Amino acid sequence: MRNRLCKIVATIGPASASPSMLRLIHNAGVDIFRLNMSHGEHDKLTAVFNAIREIERDTGTPLAIFADLQGPKIRTGVFPGGSITLRYGAEYMLVHAKESNDENVIAIPHSELLDVLEPGDILKLDDGKLQVTVTERNAKHIIAKADTPGELKNRKGINVPGRRLPISALTEKDRADLQFALDLGVDYIALSFVQQPHDVREARELINGRAGIISKIEKPSAVEQIDEIIDLSDAVMVARGDLGVECAAEDVPILQRKIIRGCRSAGKPVIVATHMLESMVESIAPTRAEASDVSNAVYQGADAVMLSAETAVGRHPPSAVAIMDRIIAATERDEGSEGFKDVAREDEIYTTADAITLSARRIAEVLDCRFAVAYTKTGSTAKRLSRDRPHCPVIAATPEARVARELALYWGVNPVVTEDISHFHEMIEKADALAKASGGADGDRIITIAGYPFGRRGKTNTLKISRIGSME
Repeated sequence: MRNRLCKIVATIGPASASPSMLRLIHNAGVDIFRLNMSHGEHDKLTAVFNAIREIERDTGTPLAIFADLQGPKIRTGVFPGGSITLRYGAEYMLVHAKESNDENVIAIPHSELLDVLEPGDILKLDDGKLQVTVTERNAKHIIAKADTPGELKNRKGINVPGRRLPISALTEKDRADLQFALDLGVDYIALSFVQQPHDVREARELINGRAGIISKIEKPSAVEQIDEIIDLSDAVMVARGDLGVECAAEDVPILQRKIIRGCRSAGKPVIVATHMLESMVESIAPTRAEASDVSNAVYQGADAVMLSAETAVGRHPPSAVAIMDRIIAATERDEGSEGFKDVAREDEIYTTADAITLSARRIAEVLDCRFAVAYTKTGSTAKRLSRDRPHCPVIAATPEARVARELALYWGVNPVVTEDISHFHEMIEKADALAKASGGADGDRIITIAGYPFGRRGKTNTLKISRIGSME
């Protein structure tokens, strides 16, 4: 049982892929593991996956794993000598090619991009470090002027703010990686560069219920249709790297808050990612601004915060995780963090299960309950409790390992795989044992939620208040 409710996601890379390091960062606080399909061979990712599942078996803690697809990342081609130097105000020709032998030509292996460019379009290169503006287009070529000087290396990313590109969210590489990840048994698939709701629908058909979908919000077009994308997704990631390139820097904090509130209202988990403790790639400690950034995401109501390069290639993966754990725990102890737990629900039809979980939240607050124990087959009861943000951790008891792993992403939920219950006395007895095993003491109040008749799906209709050590 963690001493916090917001979860930690860690990206696995060369610095953290060994079984011993995976165990260290899990012990330090990692709840969800991210496999970056942009980097890493399938056989190495298989070894990482198996090592994580071994940790899960040894600790008895369900762990979520998600495969992050590369998506249609637009990149430059190859330059003579490995790079060219952009000169301020100089003009360069943009051509459809994999490589260029001319220092005044920028090769772009993506005809879809060149087909839609018009004079005035801005191209941000290498994560926004460099910029060119299209000045001329005719039947033969496109001319762009360099707005910033600097070295442009091979295969650097290209972003076109404000321009929706006519490309699918799933490339051929993504489709191969998707099949591999599903065969491996990951719990979620993260879709990169989602532009519109159709991208999520397309992935949903291919995945066919074998994993949940995390939509990464990186483009303004996705923000414009955020409510529908949230509705179609199982979870959402505020991917601030490319979002910060596509949008003005001053807009990113506002968009982050908007996306989090949209997810909170819909009851969908939301992950805040990118540059959270970036200085810890090299340094042993974060900057004060980075600590504030993590804390702010918690205040806003994020279900999880993510480490990227910090754990993938950084020098101190366990320290980065441990410090993030401490920042979250300290923020949640602050009385001011209570504000994020309230979220408006507009035009919603409430069910019996909604009434039960909302009641549980209020009871947990007024009685200072130690735990809420939710018996669930599909995970829906625990998900509702997580959405309502009760004032105590949620122990989600489920007979389904797949459901338990899925729930590892949800705020405040501590999933446990256990046999289903068959009668009322067993419900109380098992809840009592689970609460004790999670750190509860005799006399602590707990709330138990289940569906009666027991063993049936989608029938949450029972709430019991009891004390640990008492069967009454």
